[in-house]
Formats: sequence, C-alpha cells, structure tokens
Amino acid sequence: MAVSKSAPILIVDDYNTMIRIMRNLLRQLGFSNIDEASDGRTALAKMKSKDYALVISDWGMEPMTGVELLEQVRADDRMRATPFLMVANDNDDALDADCIVKPFNAQALKTKLVSVLGAF
Repeated sequence: MAVSKSAPILIVDDYNTMIRIMRNLLRQLGFSNIDEASDGRTALAKMKSKDYALVISDWGMEPMTGVELLEQVRADDRMRATPFLMVANDNDDALDADCIVKPFNAQALKTKLVSVLGAF
C-alpha cells in the first residue's frame, strides 16, 4: 500500500521537542500534512474526527501511554486498520506494534516507514 506524501500523519508525544524533531524528519522525507497531539487522549479525539494515514506515537506518555492508545485504536472498528508506529526507548518491552528505537535519523525513519506503509 503506497501512501501519498500529502496524506495526514499524526505525531503523539508529551515532549514538544520530540514532536518538533519528528515533524522535521517527516518534512525531510517529503511529508507535509502533519498534525500533533501531546497525549493519547487528545490523539484519540483527533482520530475520531479525522482519518490518518499513519500515527507515530511515543511509547511512554501520561496520562495515557502509547501502548494504551494503540489498544484503544485497535479496539475501534473505524480506526483499527490505521498504520501505527511506536517510538520507543531501548529499554521498553517489545509489543505487537512496529517500533523504532530512539535515537534515530531520517534514513532510519524512512526505512521503518517503508516497512509500515509501503512505498511513498
């Protein structure tokens, strides 16, 4: 499944610096339609009102973790198929999601996105 570089992407992270880094890396890869949420609850609300081609979420957030967000997304019939990339620290446990481990660069992100989204 190929994804257009103008397709909407949602970045979810409780650190503004990480959101800025992710936004910059996605822009380097040619993506332009990027939304953000500072926590899982805000992300869920955005996902209920807009379809995203991809969600990139931090693993460890409060009050809703990335894992809890992923569980909510997969439990919802409308959002279930949304591609989801988890950003994890090297000490986070493995889970049933595509993950990229911090720190990473644009090339590592591109490689992971190709495995999640297909060609773009």
